Amino acid sequence: MNGAESLLRTAAAAGVDVCFANPGTTEMPMVLALERVPEIRPVLCLFEGVCTGAADGYGRMAGKPALTLLHLGPGFANGIAYLHDARRARSPIVNLIGEHATWHIAADAPLNSDIESLARPVSAWLRRNVSSQTLARDAAEAVAAANISPGQIATLIIPHDCQIEDSAGAAAPLAPATPPSPPADAIRRAAELLREAAHPALFLGGLALTARSLAAAARIRSSTDCRLICETFPKRLERGSGLPVVERLPYFPEPAMSMLAAHDAIVLAGAREPVSFFGYPGLPSYFIRTETAKHTLAGPQEDVEAALEALADEIRKPDDVQRRDDAKRPERPSGAITLESFGAAIASVQSENVIVMDEGNTSSFYYFGLAAGAPRFTHLAQPGGAIGLGMPVATGAAVAAPDRTVINLQADGSAMYTIQALWTQAREGLKIKTVLCNNGGYRVLGVEMQRAGVREFSPRLQSLIGLVDPKPDWVKLAGGMGVPAERVERAEDLAAALERSLDEPGPYFIEAIFS
Repeated sequence: MNGAESLLRTAAAAGVDVCFANPGTTEMPMVLALERVPEIRPVLCLFEGVCTGAADGYGRMAGKPALTLLHLGPGFANGIAYLHDARRARSPIVNLIGEHATWHIAADAPLNSDIESLARPVSAWLRRNVSSQTLARDAAEAVAAANISPGQIATLIIPHDCQIEDSAGAAAPLAPATPPSPPADAIRRAAELLREAAHPALFLGGLALTARSLAAAARIRSSTDCRLICETFPKRLERGSGLPVVERLPYFPEPAMSMLAAHDAIVLAGAREPVSFFGYPGLPSYFIRTETAKHTLAGPQEDVEAALEALADEIRKPDDVQRRDDAKRPERPSGAITLESFGAAIASVQSENVIVMDEGNTSSFYYFGLAAGAPRFTHLAQPGGAIGLGMPVATGAAVAAPDRTVINLQADGSAMYTIQALWTQAREGLKIKTVLCNNGGYRVLGVEMQRAGVREFSPRLQSLIGLVDPKPDWVKLAGGMGVPAERVERAEDLAAALERSLDEPGPYFIEAIFS
């Protein structure tokens, strides 16, 4: 058994069963080893950003890491943007980066680079393997590091000669470190704040948005009448009928600060203190006012699910008095496709147990609120803000949950970053329904220009934010990747097309033209 096979057999023994790959010459031993280790499913992606984004989506849904297989420093660099998103989402990922043979590095070949410097900013664990004899042990440690709750990125650099030389065999799996429990006084203080405040709020993020956590949050709300608010772009939020309605913190600072200013006490659970995505002149970076009582029940890397349950027990309100939310799903809309009718069209027909990856951004603005009364589903977003994540995350989520349908609400501007993901979706027969929000450009940049005082858009300015001249032909682009597609211009046709596609096998692409 060579080093490459020992690595993969070690990963498989630790529960890893998928590798999103874009290999090159230095990874050929890994490709050959994948043929000998059938427990790990290889998934070819045509761009490294699709590999890393798919690993993010897989990790969020599976709760365990996938492998990525990337080619040297430049290949890894192509995937860094979505590793940035994955780091913010705290997703478990193990990156395998092929490296030149140890004896060849000194020659400074054209593809030689400082891989460690590229990988360090997005990796919680980073190691360069130095021997085929230790490659399996390094792999075991990488998987254990990635599995530290709620998840993190581990990166292992594997020289070519270490892959092909003999090994000592696979290594035994290592147990990841368990997440720390918040101290008892953190739970007591949170209970005091929520009981005593006139207008308390519970601000939720990360694993505070699982079904288990939300059940505890519902008990806490019934005892204290606190408002449930979540991060603007949650990594994974369970939603729909039977679950408490959680309001989303607005993106722009003014409405976000206004929402939080209504509360005299805010308890953070699984989330950092919310900040503005960008610094705006005259506005603070942090959204919670200094005069507001603020307390962290449990940080993102603590056992927030157990902490919320302990808080619910501390407040001691019986389960049977929980307030039930009466959110209703919207009626099917008709007429031109607008921001509101787009959201209503999706929410009115989405089926139970779907996974919704929302990178509609400005175009899906109304969807979040309108979907509160939809049948039970999982909502995914992009905590790191690096656009182009939607299609890759949808791909990984579908691999992780093949029995569920994935709806990808996808902005047109960011779709061009990773449209190669459609090819992987077609090749793997993934049940992903992409709804492309065609508003002809980067709408959020137009909003930002208006916020900066621009009232008239010159042709020169418009050329930097508009997807026109030429307009992308999305139906042909999707078809060229092997995904059947159609274009709709009315809200009722959008709802009908999505409903029709939900029960069909394989991927489907719907281009929605906004008025």
